[in-house]
Amino acid sequence: MPIGEISVSRMHTGNRDKEHKRGVDWMKDTRREEGVRQTGGTGRANAITEGVIWKQLLLFFFPILFGTFFQQLYNTADAVVVGRFVGKEALAAVGGSTSMLTNLLVGFFVGLSSGATVIIAQFYGAGRGQRVSEAVHTAIAFSLLCGILMTVGGLLFSDTALRLMGTPEDIMDNASGYLHIYFVGITANLLYNMGAGILRAIGDSKRPFYFLVISCFTNIALDLLFVVGLRMGVRGAAVATILSQVVSACLVLGTLMRADGSYRFEIRKTRITPVILVRIIRIGFPAGLQSVMYSFSNLVIQSSVNALGTDTVAAWAAYGKIDSTYWMIINALGISITTFVGQNYGAGRLDRVKRSVYVCLGISCIITVGLSTILYLTGGYIYLLFTTDAAVIAIGMKILHFLVPAFVTYLCIEIYSGALRGVGDCWIPMIMTALGVCVLRVVWILIAVPIRPDILTVVFSYPLTWTITTVLFNIYYYFFSALKKWNVPLPWKKKRRELHNL
Repeated sequence: MPIGEISVSRMHTGNRDKEHKRGVDWMKDTRREEGVRQTGGTGRANAITEGVIWKQLLLFFFPILFGTFFQQLYNTADAVVVGRFVGKEALAAVGGSTSMLTNLLVGFFVGLSSGATVIIAQFYGAGRGQRVSEAVHTAIAFSLLCGILMTVGGLLFSDTALRLMGTPEDIMDNASGYLHIYFVGITANLLYNMGAGILRAIGDSKRPFYFLVISCFTNIALDLLFVVGLRMGVRGAAVATILSQVVSACLVLGTLMRADGSYRFEIRKTRITPVILVRIIRIGFPAGLQSVMYSFSNLVIQSSVNALGTDTVAAWAAYGKIDSTYWMIINALGISITTFVGQNYGAGRLDRVKRSVYVCLGISCIITVGLSTILYLTGGYIYLLFTTDAAVIAIGMKILHFLVPAFVTYLCIEIYSGALRGVGDCWIPMIMTALGVCVLRVVWILIAVPIRPDILTVVFSYPLTWTITTVLFNIYYYFFSALKKWNVPLPWKKKRRELHNL
């Protein structure tokens, strides 16, 4: 018998007394056997539930990390091309209020879609093929519904939103034109994000990365064609964006339609299963709401920085580009542990759930300390990529030397939050993050900055809130969560019963 191959017939022919005697171990074996069938009949065991934990985490992590990098490149392509070849007004139209509005809506949906990723990972790990199929088709149908609603809402209310955000009149026409075209094609964006989440849920993080790379370069090529070649201005950049999103959506849907496993997508089966949709929203809504609150707190912080002068604004903007490297890494680790925990939890491998959290924390700590050291020592040279102004660099280094060593106070938030999301424990972590990282940060800005208007007063809000929220997460994780150290509230019998009740 090949390594990793398990005889499924044991489910039907095993002695009943022996089954009762084996208890939990027998059920775990059964689920692993069912999980083998999810591989499309290859006979290979699911690597996420069977493989070496640190290796599988890293194999899953790197494609997500590189995908995030290309997502950043994708998001800046329009701004770069428009800014260089059209003008500053066009740049402001693409990168100002329009960017903030689209990021807010898409970020909220991506948060919602994480609910689908979690439940598909759990069902897939548990070997429940029928439920995987229902969840996949519900997720796609939900994406289509959200796309239609966002298109209609965007066309009707985008101009009003731009005016409420104080968009200058000289860029209003370009901003409005960009958004109208963007919202016409937003469904493709939602379909890609949901489809990529489905693939990651079953352990495939490579193909979403490949599709994003293709879409990114398609966007750049079309930007040059429409903006530079055909001189369509801002509207050309919007057309390039939605066409590249259509490409990525077609690629991910095509992959799902050609799949051999239970996650195969069939157009005729596209419908919403109410109980599945409720669970998707219940798990995903906290993440979506958290994304919105982060956006709000960042607005408050940016307003405080704006009041400190042009040099400080420029230094803060450059620092944001520098430290984005760390946030790409830590967010990729958070996504990785969510899928890893979800599949192992669904498979009943609670031992691997707990070990994977500790392994991911260890990997995060090593990366955080290493990257923090590099940035701390080389930050001055990195700033030269953005500006040669001595005053701006001086302020920037002041910010960097203060914040970079504090990165280590944040990593527990991301890893614990991702792990708890993987088992469906979402609301309390969201509330802790919202109150600790978002609300407390805004309170600090509103009270402390007027007393001492300095950039260090502003940025102190970050390590302060990270530390407090980390303490809260550790208390909750070890004493109250679904993964608390000394007791697991969902033993195999109860968990199996709850899954089947769906």
